Amino acid sequence: MNNGEDATSEFRVIDPDTRLMLRVRDDDAQAFEELVRRYQGRLMAVFQNMFSDREQAEDLVQDVFLRVFRARHTYTPDAKFATWLFTIAHNVAKNSRRSRARRKEVSVSAEDSGGMVANPLEHLATAASGQMPTRQVDRRERAEMVRLAMETLNDRQRMAVLLSKFEGMSYIDIASAMDLTPQAIKSLLTRARNNLRLVLEPYIEQGTRLANDSPQ
Repeated sequence: MNNGEDATSEFRVIDPDTRLMLRVRDDDAQAFEELVRRYQGRLMAVFQNMFSDREQAEDLVQDVFLRVFRARHTYTPDAKFATWLFTIAHNVAKNSRRSRARRKEVSVSAEDSGGMVANPLEHLATAASGQMPTRQVDRRERAEMVRLAMETLNDRQRMAVLLSKFEGMSYIDIASAMDLTPQAIKSLLTRARNNLRLVLEPYIEQGTRLANDSPQ
């Protein structure tokens, strides 16, 4: 038996979702419904955090599962099913981002650009500081600041963070999903965390300071 056959057998035996997908490959509709049930919410979480738009996230989740269904007859279990699925999700997200960028370019070219914000990080800082209450930030406000900070990351950093945070995927699995090396993923995540810390720390510190200075 060659190495490829060894890997196929390993994933078929170990990964229950791979076994489900093999049933989907054989046109088992019930198995496909089970995979949708298992992964729909997880994909929604990633796409909503990528694009901050629930309607768009729902459309992208549907797109991912449509691609999974169309590719069922050529599916080969040479990786865990989740890794294969999030490879598709990553490609769908990239395509969506490109389409949005093209639409935005057309929209901007047709309008007066004089009111555009020159520096998105300055805009983020202004928005975040304007939301800072005169007490320590609560969970909802902190979540909003994190969402705004995530907007400062580039697409690859954001996807790597989301796959690490929401899916708990290893560097190797994220690298496979994003077609990068594990070392590149490690560097992406390090830069992303540093960027998030750079953006968030001043507001967390300010909120704490204001809370400590407020009357008891």
